Amino acid sequence: MNTSALIVMLSTIFLVTGMMVFFFVKILTTPPKPEPDSYLDNDDEPSREPVPPKR
Repeated sequence: MNTSALIVMLSTIFLVTGMMVFFFVKILTTPPKPEPDSYLDNDDEPSREPVPPKR
């Protein structure tokens, strides 16, 4: 294997590994989104109400 191929291979491996570690850390450190306890609790949230049909 020549030098340029080795450089490309190692840089690709380090780039993919670095991105994987970054996103794993981001996923594990992001706080969970608060969810309502039951279906009845989320009736007043506009984002969860059904969309009325267009006429």
